[in-house]
Amino acid sequence: MGNKEKRKKDKDSSKSDRVTLKKEIGLLSACAIIIGNIIGSGIFISPKGVLEHAGSVGLSLIVWVCGGGICALGSMCYAELGVTIPKSGGDYSYVTEIFGGLVGFLLLWSAVLIMYPTTLAVIALTFANYVLQPAFQNCLPPFIATKLLATICILFLTWVNCSSVRWATRIQDVFTVGKLLALGLIIIVGLVQICSGYYDALKPSVAFEFRQDPSVGEIALAFLQASFAYSGWNFLNYVTEEVVEPRKNLPRAIYISIPLVTLVYTLTNIAYFSSMSPEELLASNAVAVTFGEKLLGVFSWVMPISVALSTFGGINGYLFTSSRLCFSGAREGHLPYLLAMIHLKNCTPIPALLVCCFATIIILCIGETHNLINYVSFINYLSYGVTIAGLMYLRKKRPNLIRPIKVNMLIPITYMIFWAVLLCFSLYSEPVVCGLGMVIMLTGVPVYFVGVYWKNKPKWIYRLVEKATYVGQKVFYVVFPQEDSSETESLTAAKASD
Repeated sequence: MGNKEKRKKDKDSSKSDRVTLKKEIGLLSACAIIIGNIIGSGIFISPKGVLEHAGSVGLSLIVWVCGGGICALGSMCYAELGVTIPKSGGDYSYVTEIFGGLVGFLLLWSAVLIMYPTTLAVIALTFANYVLQPAFQNCLPPFIATKLLATICILFLTWVNCSSVRWATRIQDVFTVGKLLALGLIIIVGLVQICSGYYDALKPSVAFEFRQDPSVGEIALAFLQASFAYSGWNFLNYVTEEVVEPRKNLPRAIYISIPLVTLVYTLTNIAYFSSMSPEELLASNAVAVTFGEKLLGVFSWVMPISVALSTFGGINGYLFTSSRLCFSGAREGHLPYLLAMIHLKNCTPIPALLVCCFATIIILCIGETHNLINYVSFINYLSYGVTIAGLMYLRKKRPNLIRPIKVNMLIPITYMIFWAVLLCFSLYSEPVVCGLGMVIMLTGVPVYFVGVYWKNKPKWIYRLVEKATYVGQKVFYVVFPQEDSSETESLTAAKASD
């Protein structure tokens, strides 16, 4: 009897002491992750690009509303995938599970190599620009100073995320509230302007005056610019294993957050046009700052600070979620195993966070913001379409899979039609940008076959990798996490029955 009790006590002790990703993301933090990742720098950068390609105020507002609607359709599909395949890693994990290693690796390759580091770099540069703007009111801040401040911000938030999951989520909660207050200020001031009769640019007769005849290709590019502002709606799926009761809280957070962001974005753009002519908006490199200078007078400094705080929270959210993509890829054997390890005490994926940090710092040194937005938006849309096509394929391939949420098939079909049209016209309008994106993604094919598929490598390569992993473990004090299988049992059982 005594031996039984001892064995039970040892078992309970080992279970409580095991090293695993902590479930510290409740419904509020889940909403904050989605809203915080969507509302970064996009709403302060993209209005210029959307208006430029749409050609009129009215059409640009339609693009913003439709962009939110398309995100809502996509998020419903991701809600089904998130509770059906409850793994961290988002698109990558779903595509790998459905289509196999090569397709999943290509998404991982493009995301780690260019997509997320580029997005982080754009948001960090926006943060630095808005922080420095009050000190350089009559000219643009020096680019070297902007890059230096952006780099410091990335390094600081990487340290926070390495230190504690709780610190990172609390920062996300606080700054999400801050950025909603900043956009709320813009909306309130804009509504006051409209109530005072300043809405000439919003009158239908004026709003649909086109500077040039809009082509389908230009409208597609307007949607791509808007999609950059909406990007991040799927990021909660990257941290599914850290969400408390993901089967309940993941879909709830999605259904709350996407409509709220769409409403805020549309009202923000209406507010911009209540005080700025289309020509003024197109001439501005910092839309919110120009808005504040026109309407807030001596309090105009509030606007750049508010935007800086907004982008600061966006950087934190992207670091938090994109590092989990590296973590998931390493756990599947598609990246070095060191990246799948977490700190022994803090339970944070330090190696994966550092890879995201240094990749972003490298990207900071190259590229021009608006070209980067087009490039990243194209790859984003490509990965969204492949993932949602995977949902449709999974319905046919595994009909017996347990699905706590099952969306109507018209939803993924509608999304895929829009996706295909947008992608085709983007390829037609920007063949170089889109073609380069495809080339970089396809460079992952030889890397996959050499690094992943080729199993019988020379022994010296394995020894070298083992030695590097061992040194990394010693330096970062990291170990492999023990997987919590409670959330994946239904998937395993369904596989057995199929």
